[in-house]
Amino acid sequence: MLRGEVSVDLPPHSLTRRRAAAWGVHAFTASGAAIAVAALLACMRGDLHVAALWILLALVIDSVDGTLARRVGVSEVLPGIDGRRLDDIVDYVNYVIVPAVFVVQAGAVTHPWVAAVTVIASAYGFSQVDAKTEDHFFVGFPSYWNVVAIYLWALGVPAAIGTAILLALSAAVFVPLKYIYPSRMNALWWTTNGTAAIWATVVALAISRAEGLPNQTVMWASLAYPVYYLGISFWLGGRHGRGS
Repeated sequence: MLRGEVSVDLPPHSLTRRRAAAWGVHAFTASGAAIAVAALLACMRGDLHVAALWILLALVIDSVDGTLARRVGVSEVLPGIDGRRLDDIVDYVNYVIVPAVFVVQAGAVTHPWVAAVTVIASAYGFSQVDAKTEDHFFVGFPSYWNVVAIYLWALGVPAAIGTAILLALSAAVFVPLKYIYPSRMNALWWTTNGTAAIWATVVALAISRAEGLPNQTVMWASLAYPVYYLGISFWLGGRHGRGS
């Protein structure tokens, strides 16, 4: 038995299977760190199409690993591993660091320091004790820099406008509005996550089939999901009292 594990009242063969499944879920989550390295290497080569696809893959993994962890009960059978901490580490790299490098390589900002502002803002955002509420909302802009970065590049947004968007969203990290946590929703779970899967597929196809910028019509149309996300967040969420 690993240090920190506790006995679970299950037959030995069932417990072994659950532990194996739990380790598998942790490995699945940790694979996002390797994907982040692949995305960074693609950025360094200037291959933003490939980098964007890696970014989307990391987003997909993060969208389902929490659900798998809860179904397996990883905290019960492997209490010595903090799955939430692992997830936060991988998320910070994929949602913050990789997009910061991506927007600089894409020329979507007027100066690299603009990307640094997003990194610093999200460092504070991730460290907030109430970054996630008990009723499963994110508080403040939830550092979806990966999505923002893809759109700034794919739509050819001028650097001055890209800079303004990133600075505004960096400030939004500190504004206590509640944003939905798609995989932990009660109402509209199937609608939100089903359309998210369609969105990711459409964007991936638009990126993979392009030599220059992705198809502009498709990318503009795909903005329907981010608009839906914001709309449903403001409808179901609203303002959150930090520290209350």
